[in-house]
Amino acid sequence: MCGISGIFDTRGRRDFDAALMHRINDTLHHRGPDEGSIHLQPGLGFGHRRLSIIDIATGQQPLFNAQGTVGIVFNGEIYNYQSLMAELQALGYVFRTRSDTEVIVHAWSAWGEDCVQKLRGMFAFVLWDQARDLLFMARDRLGVKPMYYGLLDDGALVFGSELKALMAHPQLRRDIDPQAVEEYFALGYVAEPRTVFRQALKLPPGHTLVVRRGEPLGQPRRYWDVSFTLDARIDEVQAQEELLRRLRESVKLRMIAEVPLGAFLSGGVDSSAVVAMMAGESASPVKTCSIAFDDPAYNESEFARQVAERYHTDHHVETVQSDDFDLIDTLARLYDEPYADSSAIPTYRVCQLARKHVTVALSGDGGDESFGGYRRYRLHMMEERMRASLPLGLRRPLFGTLGRLYPKADWAPRVFRAKTTFQALARNSVEAYFHTMSVIRDNERMPLYSARFKSELGGYNARELFLRHAERANTDDPLAMIQYIDLHTYLVGDINTKVDRASMAHSLEVREPLMDHPLVEWLATLPSHLKLRGGEGKYLFKKSLEPYLPRDVLYRPKMGFAVPLARWFRGPLRQRVRTSLLGGPLADSGWFDLQAIGQLVEQHENGSRDHSTPLWTLLMYDAFLRNVMGMAPMRQAA
Repeated sequence: MCGISGIFDTRGRRDFDAALMHRINDTLHHRGPDEGSIHLQPGLGFGHRRLSIIDIATGQQPLFNAQGTVGIVFNGEIYNYQSLMAELQALGYVFRTRSDTEVIVHAWSAWGEDCVQKLRGMFAFVLWDQARDLLFMARDRLGVKPMYYGLLDDGALVFGSELKALMAHPQLRRDIDPQAVEEYFALGYVAEPRTVFRQALKLPPGHTLVVRRGEPLGQPRRYWDVSFTLDARIDEVQAQEELLRRLRESVKLRMIAEVPLGAFLSGGVDSSAVVAMMAGESASPVKTCSIAFDDPAYNESEFARQVAERYHTDHHVETVQSDDFDLIDTLARLYDEPYADSSAIPTYRVCQLARKHVTVALSGDGGDESFGGYRRYRLHMMEERMRASLPLGLRRPLFGTLGRLYPKADWAPRVFRAKTTFQALARNSVEAYFHTMSVIRDNERMPLYSARFKSELGGYNARELFLRHAERANTDDPLAMIQYIDLHTYLVGDINTKVDRASMAHSLEVREPLMDHPLVEWLATLPSHLKLRGGEGKYLFKKSLEPYLPRDVLYRPKMGFAVPLARWFRGPLRQRVRTSLLGGPLADSGWFDLQAIGQLVEQHENGSRDHSTPLWTLLMYDAFLRNVMGMAPMRQAA
């Protein structure tokens, strides 16, 4: 696992400054503390920071072929590199290392742009081919590893594993993209391919980009997408057997390492399944790491303990205090862009714990999206049945009116909190799912924006992102549709971003067996009733795991890494919220209606409404402005 960076002259072959290349590379030291090096030649600069995992002795980068004509900087792991190495050797390629990095170099020489089709793993790499005078950039299918790039005004293309690498270049313009800000306040993250800056982009998952010297920068090319055919001819017993076979294979592939390896164990189904499979493949006890919370409402450690005892793991637990909010500024600097998933705090802590014991940790991320596990999937399907009973022309005025008039009753039992349901029923399926996924919904988000910001948005609404992905989904199955959308938005922009930054902050490599692309492809062929049945999410997954995990783990309500935001904002963070949101750089930006924000603050403080999510989203945007943009420090608000 590593950090990669570089500069490429798209117009000529100027010499780049070595000191600048070192500064860019050093921004990623946390991603690879073991080694660091740069390579410079006319028109090209490569930087690499290494976290040594495989082929520790000879896997240094940047790595070139024997002729020095093809070079690469690579972040990630290719899990099938050994079989690819044998295939390439049979074609006559000679290897000087035993690393997966050299496999990519020769795979490019053998298969060109199609080399990515051969790779099974998580990866982001940039490859230089001198003979063809081009740069080839690629990102893994599910966006586990990040890739940022930006074309500067002087024709230099700068790229890196994190946005901070691009920001180290003095010519990167830092003007903020209003549409990226709209996506952030709608979803809690800036979605691919945007970044918070107009001049920088993310390479989308499952895409490559060819940059040819002397030619305009082109568009990324999609080389992979998941297809929800739902057409597998298989009975339930066969499906269970095949699922377990594929899961074991995926876990086994990800246990290859020359350094200490373990797993996260939250006590949920996904991480517990991974640990169960690891135990079956390991001759020694699996090292497992869990976070406990001192607030019982958020504590799952008892379920993690049950799994750890069942498989006799070498289990490590640390308790996180319920007032663990000192990471706000650290997270803002870590993520480079506004990022509002508050579970980043416990994720940071569990990575911190794991790094004390292992260098590689397997996780259960990606299971909910492919197996159909989120509670929101069940609610969406219930709404779909109601939407199907009335045409949109009747639903929109009827439920739209109810949604406007019905009070928002955060304090009431769930059965009486109908406002959101009414609002969803007034929309079509995709718009309703966007409404569900919005951290701040349209009717709450738009009043926060100033007239100036709305003008700069030019009518853009983040729902366009969901509509664009829905057009590509090629399915009319309502569950498959929202799974497809999540795989291209929430999984990449929220989950994978969170885990990558939190783990790399501690020089920890995290591997994701439930995001193995052959497994994801196969699951997409299974009918939806094997994923969601009778209100039970992950139906097939849980049935398959009944011999391996306690029923309490399999069939209890999902908790997740929640933190007590509502209490923080009425207690220890009360003054910070007021000062930051009403008297800091967020207020000075001119993009927000301070009266509307003040109303949120007042209503939350007096307990009449729970605005914890929008307040956290605003607070993290303010932290971004101060810590990343370097805007003026907070001043006291009235």
